[in-house]
Amino acid sequence: MRLVITADTHVPKRARDLPEPLWAAVDAADVVLHAGDWVDEALLDALAARARRLVGVYGNNDGPALRARLPEVARVELDGLRVAVVHETGPKAGRESRCAARFPGTDVLVFGHSHIPWDTVAPGGLRLLNPGSPTDRRAQPYATYLTARVAAGRLDEVELHRLPPRRPPGH
Repeated sequence: MRLVITADTHVPKRARDLPEPLWAAVDAADVVLHAGDWVDEALLDALAARARRLVGVYGNNDGPALRARLPEVARVELDGLRVAVVHETGPKAGRESRCAARFPGTDVLVFGHSHIPWDTVAPGGLRLLNPGSPTDRRAQPYATYLTARVAAGRLDEVELHRLPPRRPPGH
């Protein structure tokens, strides 16, 4: 099972659309996980139309229309792997222990909000993944997203993808 993991897309505020390499990954994936800050329902509709399966949550920049359609926390089982998706996890300090306490019985927690890629394992084995942002890199050197594979309840082949810089309009 192939996964695409993204968050903090901020379309159309930070970009008119998702970068083409991310759309290509969505088209090839079995499941797309989005950890919030969509900003506009049009992107939710577009991802839902193209993804084989979409699991998403709302973020702090998502208004009432998106909050009416998406949960704050999503929990799914993917080929035996217990996954939770949430937008915010609080400050970096103490994140692993806080999330392990908040998400017991979870193997992988996907989160967003910081726009900073993150891949750590909490005591007890919870894996925390943040894909960064494919459209708003902030202080990061690259805009990013993640892909991974799930097989028999295990997550592997986790890869952070760097996106090329966007060209200014008219170039």
